[in-house]
Amino acid sequence: MDRIECVVIGAGVVGLAVARRLALFGLEVVVVEAASSIGTGISSRNSEVIHGGMYYPTDSLRARLCVAGREALYEYCASRGIPHRQLGKLIVATEPAHEAKLTAIEQQGQVNGVGELIRLTTDQVQALEPQLKCLAALHAPTTGILDSHAYMLALRGDAEDHGAQLAFNSPALGGHVGDRGFVVAVGGTDPVMIECRALVNAAGLAAQAVAAKFDGLPAPSIPRQVLAKGSYFALTGMAPPFRRLIYPIPPEGGLGIHVTLDLGGQARFGPDVEWTDQINYRVDSERSHAFYQAIRQYWPYLPDGALSPAYAGVRPKLSGPGEPAADFQIQGPAEHGIAGLVNLYGIESPGLTASLAIADHVAEILGV
Repeated sequence: MDRIECVVIGAGVVGLAVARRLALFGLEVVVVEAASSIGTGISSRNSEVIHGGMYYPTDSLRARLCVAGREALYEYCASRGIPHRQLGKLIVATEPAHEAKLTAIEQQGQVNGVGELIRLTTDQVQALEPQLKCLAALHAPTTGILDSHAYMLALRGDAEDHGAQLAFNSPALGGHVGDRGFVVAVGGTDPVMIECRALVNAAGLAAQAVAAKFDGLPAPSIPRQVLAKGSYFALTGMAPPFRRLIYPIPPEGGLGIHVTLDLGGQARFGPDVEWTDQINYRVDSERSHAFYQAIRQYWPYLPDGALSPAYAGVRPKLSGPGEPAADFQIQGPAEHGIAGLVNLYGIESPGLTASLAIADHVAEILGV
């Protein structure tokens, strides 16, 4: 049986950030990943936005880790030459009832320590974005975009440079809590049993399923998972109408069908929210009807036929329709009673932005 200091399950952006953080500390780390490459799940199917952190409840993990992670992420991208741009975003109120919600978002952002937030009138918005229609807006200059794949490659490079090993096509099949830590059964072409002192479950969409396969972990500690599919549509045949990211007032389950610009200068819209019980990445072209309707609330000039299906992602939520949005769950011994084990559940948005701060939090739980 192989023995290693730490096994990280999952080579998405959070798993890679955790592996890097632990390897930098000097731990011997192996990352086991069921897929054939890094970041094939949630990490590659999102808006690639560096979030500000104004939406999340006071002192929640999402709020604290987003704000800390955002600052760390900008610094990391700059130091590694990872393509990114701090574009800023406008959160728009398109009807009178939205203005009170805009105020609430502004106040929550101030509580969360987001930084500068600027309330804009209609005329001020028009001066910045002439095609944008709204009654008022909140300008968040700290929001940006990045090349998420380049970021993950940098995390992987740092981790491997400090001795971490990555094993692809190597699903974690389960295991148990042993006398000296954990025994992890790893499948693939060459199945192996690995004994480790520390175990981090960063399996994303599979986190609950992986946790349920470990004997000795209290079943009540594993939260239910609720899947929310989000589809994206690309703007085709014309230049992007905006220079900043444009967000509506958030609906239930997400941040609304917003405008994202990529580093190549292309515009895409999404995600919407489709509650589901299965992982399916097909974009239904019929959903474009709702997209046209939503987008025209703030951009009435969107031409017919300008949207084409782009891609979809699935978010591993811990709350469902009609329920308050759940926080991240990053469970250590205080929650499940097992030393050396960290389970990460419900790491959806702003997980990409918060990834470096999440890694620090996991390291703190592990005492490294």
